[in-house]
Amino acid sequence: MRSRRGKTLSEADIALWRQVARSVRPLPGRAPPEPEPEPPAAPVPTETSVLLVAGMALAKAAPPAAPPLAPLERRLRTQLRRGRQEVEASIDLHGMRQDEAHLALRGFLRREQARGTRICLVVTGKGGPAPALFGAERGILRRMVPLWLGLPELRPLILGFEEAEQRHGGSGALYVRLRRLREQGA
Repeated sequence: MRSRRGKTLSEADIALWRQVARSVRPLPGRAPPEPEPEPPAAPVPTETSVLLVAGMALAKAAPPAAPPLAPLERRLRTQLRRGRQEVEASIDLHGMRQDEAHLALRGFLRREQARGTRICLVVTGKGGPAPALFGAERGILRRMVPLWLGLPELRPLILGFEEAEQRHGGSGALYVRLRRLREQGA
């Protein structure tokens, strides 16, 4: 369990907190809080989760967590604004349905990472203030693309993203900084 400040709580701290929480009485007219479920006990290693190598037991490593996303550095942002750094590739998602746009974005990011592109521009459009017909939403790609960029399947491809400068589309576009493709033989 992690506290609000990101510190990991010890088992003793967690047990103490549960004891205090059980002793609290609710205010008059309020229902008592649901008891917090006990966390599952640590799994016991089985034959399939432990590898024996030269007489040593090694637990299987969990898949690595998705790397965190970061905004563009101030220096890079300034270079983009002043025109000293160019956007190396761009994709325009205007007029695409969500499923088409998602596939196009995934393919584009993979292709550009393989080419060694560092900064690319993803144009989503701003949507519009006009009411949509029959309940359709306006500007759905503008809302969905940042969510897609945060998905685990795309996180290994990108370092971070941020809203583009006005000259590149402003709030209707995103700068995406791609990770370097690691060499397979290295």
